[in-house]
Amino acid sequence: MTTDPAPLLAAVEGLRASADDVRLPLELDGVEQARTSRRELVQQLDDYVLPRLRSLDAPLLAVVGGSTGAGKSTIVNSVVGEHVTRTGVIRPTTRASVLVHHEEDTRWFTDKRVLPELARVVGDDAEDDPSAVRLVTSDTLPSGLALLDAPDIDSVVQANRFLSKQLLSAADLWLFVTTAARYADAVPWDLLREASERGTSVAVVLNRVPPEALTQVRLHLASMLREQGLGKAPIFVIDEAELEDGMIPARSIERLSGWLQSLAGDARARSVVIRRTLTGTLGSLSQRAHALAEEGRGQVAAAGALATAPDTAYRDALAGVTEGIDDGSLLRGEVLARWQELVGTGEFFRSIEAGIGRFRDRVGAWFTGKEVSSEPLGEALQSGAAALITSHGQVAASTAARAWKNAPGGAPLMAEHPELSKASTGFGEKVERLIRDWQKDIFEMVRDEAGSRRSTARYLAFGVNGLGVLLMIVVFHATAFIPTGAEVAVGAGTAALAQRLLEAVFGDQAVRSMAVKARAALITRVEELYDQERARYDEALAERPVDATAITALEAAARRVEETR
Repeated sequence: MTTDPAPLLAAVEGLRASADDVRLPLELDGVEQARTSRRELVQQLDDYVLPRLRSLDAPLLAVVGGSTGAGKSTIVNSVVGEHVTRTGVIRPTTRASVLVHHEEDTRWFTDKRVLPELARVVGDDAEDDPSAVRLVTSDTLPSGLALLDAPDIDSVVQANRFLSKQLLSAADLWLFVTTAARYADAVPWDLLREASERGTSVAVVLNRVPPEALTQVRLHLASMLREQGLGKAPIFVIDEAELEDGMIPARSIERLSGWLQSLAGDARARSVVIRRTLTGTLGSLSQRAHALAEEGRGQVAAAGALATAPDTAYRDALAGVTEGIDDGSLLRGEVLARWQELVGTGEFFRSIEAGIGRFRDRVGAWFTGKEVSSEPLGEALQSGAAALITSHGQVAASTAARAWKNAPGGAPLMAEHPELSKASTGFGEKVERLIRDWQKDIFEMVRDEAGSRRSTARYLAFGVNGLGVLLMIVVFHATAFIPTGAEVAVGAGTAALAQRLLEAVFGDQAVRSMAVKARAALITRVEELYDQERARYDEALAERPVDATAITALEAAARRVEETR
C-alpha cells in the first residue's frame, strides 16, 4: 500500500460508486451469487476499506466470530472482565452486534466511521435488533483496541448469518472461535478460506478443549490452517473448565487476554495487523470488481438478445406483409370473385385470355355504362389485407414470446408478462382501423390527382371509391407494372386490367406515382403498428434496465485502484 493514502482513497471511492451503479436485474444462471458478491463488495468498501483508509490511526477492530454455541460472548466477557454481552443456552443468543471499546475511543465508533448502515445504541434496547450495534464502554479494555461480538455465522436466523459475515468483512482482525467438537465444521472454514484469500488477519481461539484431546486437536487444527494458507495464524487454546460467575477462569483465558492487551498497547504491532488486512483486502478488490463486471457483461449480452428477438420477429412480419402485398396473393379467392362480378365473368375475361392487347379497343365501350358499385370488391380487399397484417402480427408475437422463453433471462419476464405471448388486446380492431385509414388516404389521393378530370365520363363511371379500389388492386401486385403476355396468371391479369382502367383516367405516369405512394403509405402504417406491438417487449425489458456504461466504469475504476495501490 502506498504511503500517501489520498490517491488510493480517491480511487477506492470511485470503485465504490461504480460498483453501486452496477445492476444485475435479469434472472440469469448464478445471478443470485453475483448479486450477493456485489452487495458484499459495496458493504466491505463502506464498512471497512474506506473508513480505514480515512483513519489509519483509528483503533484496531477485532471481530469475534464463530459457530453457534462456540462461546464467543463468554470469551468477550472474560477478556473484558465484566458482563458486556449476553450469554445463554438458548440459541441464537447474540442477535445484534455488541461493540466494546475504551471510553477514550468512543468518538471512533459513534460517528458511524465503520458499519455506517447500523444504528448506534447504548443499553440493552438493541439486543434483539440486527440493524443496530450496541456500544459498550469498558475501562478494562485498553485504548486502541475494540472487540465486536458478532452473531453466529451458522445461525438458524438468516439475518444473523448475513450480519455476521458483514461484521467479519469489517474486521481488522478476526478472532475465530471454535471448539474441540466443532473445529472441523464446513461453514466456518468457508469463511476462513475467504479470509485467507483476502489477506485478513486471523487468530483462532479453540475453546472448551478436554486436556486428553489437547495435543491431537491442536495439531489437526494447525494442519488445517496451513492447508488454507493460514499457517501463521496464532492459536489460543482454552481448556475445558467450570465457569466462574459466567466467565472463563483467568488462568484459562490469560494467554488470549495478554496477547490482546499487548496488541492494544503496541502501536506498531497494531499497525502491522491493520495494514496486513487492509493490503490484503485492497488486493482482492480488482479481482472481485472484474468478476462483477463479467457478470454485468453477461447481463448486457442477455439484454441485447432479448431486445433483438422482438425486433427480428416484427421485422420478419413486416417483410411477410410486404411480400403478401407484392406477390398478388391478395388478388385471389373472395377478391377475385368480387372483381369478376364487377367487370363481368364471361366475355370480358375471355377477351383478356385471348389477348390483353385487344382490351384497349374496348375501353371506350366500358366507360359508357352506368357507374359500377365497387363496394363488395373494396370490402373483400380490406378483409384480405387485414387478414394478412393480422396473421403476421400474431405470428410475430408468438415468435418473440417463444424466443424470450428460450433465451437467458427471458422466461421470468414472460412469466411476469404473459400477455406478450400474443398480439395486444384489440389488435384486430387496430388493423381494421389501419386499413380504413389507408383507404381514406387512397381516396384523397384519387381526388387530388383527378383535378379537372372529375367531370369526365371515365371518372364518373367509377367515381372516387371505384377508382380507389382499382388503385388498391394495383398496389396488391408488384408485377402490375411489368408488361404482361397472353399467358399471364389470373391475379396478374386482374392487376393489369385495373392498371389499364386507371391509366385511361389518369395516364400512365400518374398511376405509377399513385401506386408507389399508396404502397409506401400502407407499409408505413403497418410498420408503425408493428412498432407499437414490439414496444410492449421493450417496456417489459425496461423494467429491468441493464447499464453497459456502468460495467465499463467499474472496470476502469478497478484498474485505477490496482494502479494506485
